Amino acid sequence: MQVSKEDFLMEKKKIDRINELAHKKKTIGLTDDELEEQAKLRAEFLEDFRKRFIAQLENIEIVDPDDPRLKKKGPLS
Repeated sequence: MQVSKEDFLMEKKKIDRINELAHKKKTIGLTDDELEEQAKLRAEFLEDFRKRFIAQLENIEIVDPDDPRLKKKGPLS
Protein backbone atom coordinates (compact mmCIF):
# COMPACT_ATOMS: atom_id res chain seq x y z
CA MET A 1 0.00 0.00 0.00
CA GLN A 2 1.57 3.27 -1.12
CA VAL A 3 0.66 6.27 1.01
CA SER A 4 1.59 9.81 0.08
CA LYS A 5 2.36 12.60 2.54
CA GLU A 6 -0.73 14.48 1.44
CA ASP A 7 -2.90 11.59 2.61
CA PHE A 8 -2.27 12.34 6.26
CA LEU A 9 -0.12 15.38 6.85
CA MET A 10 -1.73 17.73 9.30
CA GLU A 11 -1.75 21.35 8.21
CA LYS A 12 0.92 23.52 9.78
CA LYS A 13 -1.68 26.05 10.90
CA LYS A 14 -3.45 23.34 12.92
CA ILE A 15 -0.20 22.31 14.60
CA ASP A 16 0.51 25.98 15.32
CA ARG A 17 -2.95 26.25 16.87
CA ILE A 18 -2.29 23.20 19.08
CA ASN A 19 0.89 24.87 20.32
CA GLU A 20 -0.88 28.19 20.82
CA LEU A 21 -3.59 26.56 22.92
CA ALA A 22 -1.01 24.63 24.96
CA HIS A 23 0.88 27.84 25.73
CA LYS A 24 -2.32 29.68 26.62
CA LYS A 25 -3.41 26.82 28.89
CA LYS A 26 -0.15 27.12 30.83
CA THR A 27 -0.37 30.88 31.19
CA ILE A 28 -3.96 32.11 31.53
CA GLY A 29 -6.07 29.01 31.01
CA LEU A 30 -8.57 28.02 28.35
CA THR A 31 -12.29 28.54 27.95
CA ASP A 32 -14.57 25.52 27.60
CA ASP A 33 -14.72 26.07 23.84
CA GLU A 34 -10.94 26.21 23.63
CA LEU A 35 -10.60 23.04 25.70
CA GLU A 36 -12.97 21.29 23.28
CA GLU A 37 -11.03 22.62 20.28
CA GLN A 38 -7.75 21.49 21.84
CA ALA A 39 -9.11 17.97 22.43
CA LYS A 40 -10.30 17.70 18.81
CA LEU A 41 -6.99 18.97 17.41
CA ARG A 42 -4.98 16.63 19.61
CA ALA A 43 -7.11 13.66 18.54
CA GLU A 44 -6.59 14.61 14.89
CA PHE A 45 -2.85 14.99 15.47
CA LEU A 46 -2.61 11.57 17.14
CA GLU A 47 -4.56 9.92 14.33
CA ASP A 48 -2.18 11.50 11.79
CA PHE A 49 0.85 10.42 13.82
CA ARG A 50 -0.38 6.83 14.05
CA LYS A 51 -1.02 6.65 10.30
CA ARG A 52 2.49 7.95 9.54
CA PHE A 53 4.05 5.58 12.08
CA ILE A 54 2.24 2.54 10.66
CA ALA A 55 3.22 3.53 7.12
CA GLN A 56 6.84 3.81 8.28
CA LEU A 57 6.70 0.37 9.90
CA GLU A 58 5.16 -1.18 6.80
CA ASN A 59 8.13 0.04 4.75
CA ILE A 60 10.77 -1.54 6.98
CA GLU A 61 12.58 -4.48 5.49
CA ILE A 62 14.35 -6.80 7.89
CA VAL A 63 17.59 -8.13 6.47
CA ASP A 64 19.44 -11.14 7.83
CA PRO A 65 23.17 -10.37 7.71
CA ASP A 66 23.90 -14.12 7.45
CA ASP A 67 21.81 -14.50 4.30
CA PRO A 68 24.19 -15.95 1.68
CA ARG A 69 22.53 -13.87 -1.04
CA LEU A 70 23.89 -10.76 0.66
CA LYS A 71 27.51 -11.91 0.77
CA LYS A 72 29.77 -9.61 -1.16
CA LYS A 73 31.33 -11.33 -4.13
CA GLY A 74 34.84 -10.06 -4.71
CA PRO A 75 37.03 -10.50 -7.78
CA LEU A 76 38.68 -13.58 -6.23
CA SER A 77 35.42 -15.42 -5.49
